[in-house]
Amino acid sequence: MSDLILNTKDSFVMDSIEGTLYSAKKDNLTLLDFDNDIKIVARQDWNKEKVAIICGGGSGHEPAHAGFVGKGMLTAAVCGDLFAAPSVDAVLNAILHVSGEAGCLVIIKNYTGDRLNFGLAVEKAKEMGHKVEMVVVGDDISIPGNPQPRGIAGTLFVQKVAGYVAEQGGSLEAVTQAAKTASQNSASIGVALTSCSLPGESNDRIAQGKAELGLGIHGEAGIETIELPSARDLVTTMVNKLLEAKPAPEHAVLLNNLGGLSPIELNIVAKELMESELGKRTKLIIGGASMMTAIDMKGFSISAIGLDAQTEAALLAPVDVEAWPGAVRRRGLPVTKCANQIEKATFAPSHDEQTASVLRQVCSVIVEIEAELNRLDAIVGDGDTGSTFAAGARKILAQLEAENLPLQDKAKLLSTIADCLTSVMGGSSGVLLSILFTAAGRDFESNGSLPHALQAGLKKMMAYGGAKPGDRTMIDALHPAFEAWANEGFAAAIIAAQAGAESTVAMTNAKAGRSSYLNSDSLSGTKDPGAFAVEAVFTQFQNQ
Repeated sequence: MSDLILNTKDSFVMDSIEGTLYSAKKDNLTLLDFDNDIKIVARQDWNKEKVAIICGGGSGHEPAHAGFVGKGMLTAAVCGDLFAAPSVDAVLNAILHVSGEAGCLVIIKNYTGDRLNFGLAVEKAKEMGHKVEMVVVGDDISIPGNPQPRGIAGTLFVQKVAGYVAEQGGSLEAVTQAAKTASQNSASIGVALTSCSLPGESNDRIAQGKAELGLGIHGEAGIETIELPSARDLVTTMVNKLLEAKPAPEHAVLLNNLGGLSPIELNIVAKELMESELGKRTKLIIGGASMMTAIDMKGFSISAIGLDAQTEAALLAPVDVEAWPGAVRRRGLPVTKCANQIEKATFAPSHDEQTASVLRQVCSVIVEIEAELNRLDAIVGDGDTGSTFAAGARKILAQLEAENLPLQDKAKLLSTIADCLTSVMGGSSGVLLSILFTAAGRDFESNGSLPHALQAGLKKMMAYGGAKPGDRTMIDALHPAFEAWANEGFAAAIIAAQAGAESTVAMTNAKAGRSSYLNSDSLSGTKDPGAFAVEAVFTQFQNQ
């Protein structure tokens, strides 16, 4: 199980309701205070001229049901404790508060506690002379032929259709019939990879790699435990069951997050749903969104309703509620064909033995120290610096062997090296070095000085990468080496590179790269691997 953010188990539901009201974008809700433990969220702008619609049940399904209170949908939501039906008195008080001469329709999900408590409240209201009807929604089709199917997310279809007819001024009889028809035409099925968390309780029923198909919204077990398949196969299984239960020429579908599914996973489900057989018959889609959850259950449900003219108009009608995401018409995947406008650098390969020799020596030493770089990086990073640098070096060596480099054109050679590095070096180091050589190539074309060009490239590398001398990176060797080369000559650059790399041994506070996440004890006495690589490249020319 996961821990839950709460104050106390007893205040869990009321704290949530008050947070909902504090943060609501629309100023149209109020908490009805009967000076007791009753928890009812109602419309502030209700004037009793039209048929009122009440829904409710146990809490833990947020944003249902309070999130659907507002013009065009619910008049009030009666909230019980966690996964527990509200009391008869709570329901009755809600009915009495919102009912006018037009009457009131109560919509509930098919659970025993809800049927009993809401049902008794409805009967008491009728005895008091109020016009009240009740519709029980049982849209779960996970058990074929079940005489008492559960009510789950398809209940939202019923609320939306009933709310639309009521808002149009329909009679209680018309609103009730519309709700019954919507309920009869709705079907839902859910799946989850984990059960939900409950305050102070543990429920790790679903094993890793498994999924429960056809589970409810109170943490109860699914009808079938299956091996977790691909998203496509999982959606296909659920879609087939929905089409078998409620076939129709055209559907609206509602994709509901049960609470713990990440946005990227829900998007994948939406993609597979719209490309499924049900998706091909879908005219409207609602979601994916968290609409009727089971606290933090990692899973989703799919609901479908057969469309007629009234249902389509109802689902498309605007509402003044927080949680209804709106229905959108099905469309094909919007794709814009584009021509690749990135021009690859073109050059004529050319040979220059001196340049080839320098390149060969630089790359060979990087390959030779691959293991040592990895060893150093295993201490201060993720252990792959040697492999990453060697991949870039081998790429350049291969191009050199194939005589596919513009060795006589130094500006183009620097740019070509940049392309070679970024094509094979993973992580940030490849991009950083590519920035350095790209900017250096551009500067060399203007000024013709290699050390000054490399200084210009390093300046760009530092600007984009964010590191500077003293941050314990390869820059601690590169910066003094390039500066000494430009001002004093290459012999001075070798000494400066060695001193710069050695200075990183005493640096116990890295400010860039993966080393910045480590404490001083992990860094002490270890040379930065990038700086060591720079030192090795310069040092090999010491006696030449």
